[in-house]
Amino acid sequence: MPHPNVRRVVAAATEQGLDVEIREFPDGTRTAAEAAAAIGVEVGQIVKSLIFGHGPDLVVALVSGANQLDESKLSAVAGGAAVERVDADRVRAGTGYPIGGVPPFGHAQPLDTYLDEDLLGYDEVWAAAGTWNHVFAIAPQRLVEVSGATVAPLAR
Repeated sequence: MPHPNVRRVVAAATEQGLDVEIREFPDGTRTAAEAAAAIGVEVGQIVKSLIFGHGPDLVVALVSGANQLDESKLSAVAGGAAVERVDADRVRAGTGYPIGGVPPFGHAQPLDTYLDEDLLGYDEVWAAAGTWNHVFAIAPQRLVEVSGATVAPLAR
């Protein structure tokens, strides 16, 4: 029986007409480097789902594992107000998932989402599926569609 978080990710994908194949890695995929090594792909193919406060709201930055997020670029595309890091409790409250397992869609509440344009350079990228141990593959353009993301230059 899959983890409840994984079931929610699969259900959210299905609602978007997306059929995802979940892969489990018992040793975990908490970092982009760990995920890339476990899956056998380039670190740039890993989607980091980063959650930031934007005033009273949260925003999601989907960033290539090879890149560091430029918070000023995220602030600019999100409307100009500064973004700020938030704690694990706020991440879980807003997304329904723990840090390290936040998927790119299917959150507990609707969140504005921004996707690092560098992810579009790959045929396939890999994202968290609700836990530190579960991931799934998706074409980057399909990820833009199902997450409702705005594509932007987000890398430092």
